[in-house]
Amino acid sequence: QVQLVESGGGLVQPGGSLRLSCAASRFTFSRFSMSWFRSAPGKEREWVASISNGGDTMYADSVKGRFTISRDNAKNTLFLQMDSLKPEDTAVYYCNAPVLQLPWGQGTQVTVSS
Repeated sequence: QVQLVESGGGLVQPGGSLRLSCAASRFTFSRFSMSWFRSAPGKEREWVASISNGGDTMYADSVKGRFTISRDNAKNTLFLQMDSLKPEDTAVYYCNAPVLQLPWGQGTQVTVSS
């Protein structure tokens, strides 16, 4: 069964950094665009960033210039480097391959608070 496992979240002060990872298995990771999404309390899940199989990247305006998405196809792993974090970045973060609409993983909690 296809599996996405997110990790790397935690509690960080405003202005801090975190690096999220998403380990993918049982599908040909390198062939597909991958994305990060986030779900904050009381809000719908929103798109954060995407990276194509060729490495082209796109970002939501709210994170542009602060977050960096990358991938390691040899390790079937997706990353999200998050810098200059703000309290409004607090959410559960998920990865997925939008074109495949895979089952969602458990996500990883990011809390930005002083």
